[in-house]
Amino acid sequence: MKQDRPKISDVARLAGVSTATVSRVISNPGLVSEDTRATVQEAIRASGYRLNQAARNLRHRRTGGIVALVPNLANPFFSQILSGIASVLGPAGYNLLVADTRSAGADMLLDYAEPSRADGLIVLDGTLPAAALAGRVPVVLACEWVPGLSAPRVKIDNRAAAAMAVNHLADLGHRRIGHVTGPQGNVLSDARQSGTAEALAARGLTLAPDAVYPGDFSLDSGQRAAAQWLAQPVGQRPTAVFLASDEMACGFIGEVQRHGLHVPQDVSVIGFDDIELIAHISPPLTTIRQPRAAIGRLAAERLLAQLNGQVEPDDTILPVELVLRASTAALLP
Repeated sequence: MKQDRPKISDVARLAGVSTATVSRVISNPGLVSEDTRATVQEAIRASGYRLNQAARNLRHRRTGGIVALVPNLANPFFSQILSGIASVLGPAGYNLLVADTRSAGADMLLDYAEPSRADGLIVLDGTLPAAALAGRVPVVLACEWVPGLSAPRVKIDNRAAAAMAVNHLADLGHRRIGHVTGPQGNVLSDARQSGTAEALAARGLTLAPDAVYPGDFSLDSGQRAAAQWLAQPVGQRPTAVFLASDEMACGFIGEVQRHGLHVPQDVSVIGFDDIELIAHISPPLTTIRQPRAAIGRLAAERLLAQLNGQVEPDDTILPVELVLRASTAALLP
């Protein structure tokens, strides 16, 4: 005998909530408390309920797809953000499509922003042209932001986060502190470098020109920065270095150690992001932790709210955390 397909009322009964609450969790989870949302999502899984997505899309003239635009899919930083996005979009009946903007030309970006291709965009690349993204489908900016594009933004305070890193090094007694930047012209790079300089100035210190090393968030650029640091006279080298990403910090530490020096005995190193790898390198990396999964979840919730006609706040600023590990230490006399 054919078993009836689970209905939304079955989910509501299993979760102990109303059908209206289940509907909100599916279509607009930001309106529901985290505990209730988790209970309903578990009931959806347990009951085997499946939204008739094709019928809903046809009824609302939607594609059922959301596109996340990512500047470098090889960068492990984005994994938890994308997972957070998917955790919200999946129960709401949307497919998450991911595009690497490094390989996408201007025409392809315009295609992604067409209503026939996607119902909305979550943009994680601040270098994209505002004109290619504006006015076609709802957009939410996550982590990075596009100057001139009016859209909700979910991010951290990068200046304050950089200051947290610098103050940690200064509290350890370091006075000549170096900085490895992100790519030139990137909004995150600019904010973190500004925060570094401002924090040093507040401590009566300066960010010396020869203590600023260009980077691009990659392992290779961290290695190149270390080579520049090693080429400086020992007495002129920064005794501590703040790198604008964890990947660069890993490349920096590896190059320093290949030359027979030690972290943190010869130089303290602090990164930014708290990607999974860095707790397992030697030494484990001190860093600034971004709440990456939460950034993804909130970005998806902001987008679903827009799709339901709600006005979302311009900025959502999430807190960061200083994670102390073994790559930083007090300056030896």
